[in-house]
Amino acid sequence: MPRRFNTYCPNCDSHNEHEVEKVRSGRSTGMKWNARQTRRNKSTIGNAGKFSKVPGGDKPTKKTHLKYICSGCGKAHMREGWR
Repeated sequence: MPRRFNTYCPNCDSHNEHEVEKVRSGRSTGMKWNARQTRRNKSTIGNAGKFSKVPGGDKPTKKTHLKYICSGCGKAHMREGWR
């Protein structure tokens, strides 16, 4: 994947040069249901609230979402990844 290339910007409504970046996952809040459930069950007798392990491993090729930053307006938009 090239670092910079020309593509359509939905904010400018025109074609401009865009910088390409990989989208990273944000910080989790700790207020989600499963985080609260884990905290609730930590002090109990038994398996200490641990989830059972789901079978399977990593995929050999991942779908990575990409972020495109427009050189014209400076705004970014995201597109779905492909393999």
